[in-house]
Amino acid sequence: MSFILYLIAGFLSGVLGGMGMGGGTILIPTLTIFLNVEQHVAQATNLAAFLPMSAFSLKVHKDRGLLKTEGILWVIIPALVTSVLSGFAASVLPAAILKKLFGVFLLVLAVKGLFSVKLGFNK
Repeated sequence: MSFILYLIAGFLSGVLGGMGMGGGTILIPTLTIFLNVEQHVAQATNLAAFLPMSAFSLKVHKDRGLLKTEGILWVIIPALVTSVLSGFAASVLPAAILKKLFGVFLLVLAVKGLFSVKLGFNK
């Protein structure tokens, strides 16, 4: 039965991620709150699921001519460095701190979304 619950959580997260919400905002709380998965495992699972989805999205955007490559190293290099450093930090932080940091992250996203809608920045 638990496999079915994990499958449903992954499916719903993928659908919401495909709609632009970000699947991790659903997947991580679902895994930790409802399925009692440890925070470290939930976040690692989200990252592992994100890699093939982002590779697929990158290919689709490239095939449609929507990928601009000028100055891309100024985005890729800092993203890789901060991802690796954040991954190391997450591996040593206690789960309670990771939960709080993820909660703060979700609050920041909510406030940003609220202001984007209210001020009309999401056009």
